[in-house]
Amino acid sequence: MSFQTAARETLADAQLRRNLGQATALIRAKRERAVAEVPDWEALRDAGEAIKAHALATLPEQLERLQAAVAAAGGVVHWARDGAEANRIVAAIAREQGTDEVIKVKSLATDEIGLNEALADVGVHAIETDLAELIVQLAGDRQSHILVPAIHRNRAEIRALFERTIAQGQSLGDEASAIAEAARLHLRAKFLSVPVAVSGANFAIAETGTIGVVESEGNGRMCLTLPRVLITVMGIEKVLPAWEDLDVFLQLLPRSSTAERMNPYTSLWTGVTPGDGPREFHLVLLDAGRTDVLADPIGRPALHCIRCSACLNVCPVYERVGGQAYESVYPGPIGAILTPQLHGLHAAPSLPWASTLCGACYQVCPVKIDIPSILVHLRERVVREEKSRLAPEALAMKGLATAFATRRRYETAQRLAQLGRGPLAKAALPGWTAMRDLPQPPRKTFRDWWKTRETPAAAPPPDAAPPPNAAATPQPAAPARDSEPAP
Repeated sequence: MSFQTAARETLADAQLRRNLGQATALIRAKRERAVAEVPDWEALRDAGEAIKAHALATLPEQLERLQAAVAAAGGVVHWARDGAEANRIVAAIAREQGTDEVIKVKSLATDEIGLNEALADVGVHAIETDLAELIVQLAGDRQSHILVPAIHRNRAEIRALFERTIAQGQSLGDEASAIAEAARLHLRAKFLSVPVAVSGANFAIAETGTIGVVESEGNGRMCLTLPRVLITVMGIEKVLPAWEDLDVFLQLLPRSSTAERMNPYTSLWTGVTPGDGPREFHLVLLDAGRTDVLADPIGRPALHCIRCSACLNVCPVYERVGGQAYESVYPGPIGAILTPQLHGLHAAPSLPWASTLCGACYQVCPVKIDIPSILVHLRERVVREEKSRLAPEALAMKGLATAFATRRRYETAQRLAQLGRGPLAKAALPGWTAMRDLPQPPRKTFRDWWKTRETPAAAPPPDAAPPPNAAATPQPAAPARDSEPAP
């Protein structure tokens, strides 16, 4: 389903639009206040952009350093070319532990590759422990936001969902604390009994082999410390060269995502430590199209993304249609450029048109990704690489070029454009109108108006001779001139 088709469906959901409008407005306001507290915010953005650019420019070196450091700390590093290979690695480790359950820290990378479904195919049930991810999982739903996956659901909907599933037979009431307590009780037993946990990674430090996860609920801390085995699935673009680079990103990320000065839970771990935490640590380095993005010098900055979701909260398109219209775990402006690049333009040819070029996303991006420029670049690539010469859009553009070649053809086209008014507008430019509405042609063109305008009588020039019958008008005498210039 194209973005345009999916968006029409979500636009019809009035409750969804109300939920999104209230939530994004609140997050935007909080973020503005949090950012205003930092006098060197723009310098931090510049630093974040520079660190990410350096990491990608030296990516093979940084990944080799990371592998060596993780191995030296007692961890095991696995390389996965694509999602299927990463899923096989995780499933094999889980089966070796003899478990039919794993607990998960919120991870967009594992959502991207469909890890939960792949584990289910081999008899392993993945349990989401992030509250919003748990809501989505219990409802059989799809994520609609990078930071708040269940942003499209309100409190009453969540209460009813829990009363049908994890709190059957209970009346939870309308208090948020009571609804959250139901999830807490459900998950606590899992934290204490499931032997394998799967996490994502916000950052990985090549210098030390340290992996970092930031979250707001504490569920991540439970998953990262209690199980016997910890598996981290990480996109290769998450690597940072040096420990000191965290200083920049641990200021940028919380203010841009949750509008907080710092995350409530920042977990950092390096390999394994005897007697403390998991006994085994596995790091799965995931490519899954990332090296293809790296090869595109214009599209490459999309890999700078730190998954803060600031661009979603300011996007007028996202606020109206919601994340599910993007049909990707990466919705909003960043999803409009990241998803087509990771999965191929053929898999999501409509997404580069799923965001405006207003520039609001670039203004709030903590690592200064120029999303509008990448959108234009991807639109050009879609037309050049994915559209046939015989496609309706290509034929329509060829016809326009012919019509605009001469004045006579152009004026004829203007007159014929009147037929495109009203319901025929969509048929006027095949392909083009699949991505945007065609403006209504005016009832009268400027050229038509110019030909029929009333021309006022021209006034005579100031030095023109008076008409023959005009009365003589006395003229003032010219001033006398001295024979010599004044001293």
